[in-house]
Amino acid sequence: MATLLNEIDLQLLTELQADADRTNVELARLVGLSPAATLHRVRRLKESGVIRLISAQLDPAAVGFPLQMYVAATLGRHDLRTTRLFEEHLRSVPQIIAADNVTGEMDYLLTVVARDVAELRDVLAALAARGGSRLVTYLRLDEVKPPSRLPLLAAPASVTGRRSSPAADSDPSSRPA
Repeated sequence: MATLLNEIDLQLLTELQADADRTNVELARLVGLSPAATLHRVRRLKESGVIRLISAQLDPAAVGFPLQMYVAATLGRHDLRTTRLFEEHLRSVPQIIAADNVTGEMDYLLTVVARDVAELRDVLAALAARGGSRLVTYLRLDEVKPPSRLPLLAAPASVTGRRSSPAADSDPSSRPA
């Protein structure tokens, strides 16, 4: 269930998505609130679960993980026990940095990092031993679009891809404070 958010909440969230390292005083100035009111709102957004986590986004290659793969995993069996064991394994492997249960030709889409081919081979072998009967790997060659912010202040696009109002065409992060 979505949390009710007002315009100030949306502005705060947009600013935090752009740069979560901003100080409370800087955030307050950007959204036009006092530092105390800003701190209260950010705490409320964290407690409600709207803000899950504030963290640094690292470059995997720069910190020693030159291999970045997507792994499409299909389970050999689709019973509760197999699913539970496989998902517990996914959560326990540090090289699996993201895992999503999906529909379609596969059951899971994983993002895996590795220092070398031997480490990747070990991750794949462990997945196979825990119920992954079909593992298709895709080597990530280049990042075309980095993880994006949620378009909180943008107007929804129509089916044709055009925005519903001309005012919505401006980038919300470039609006003056």
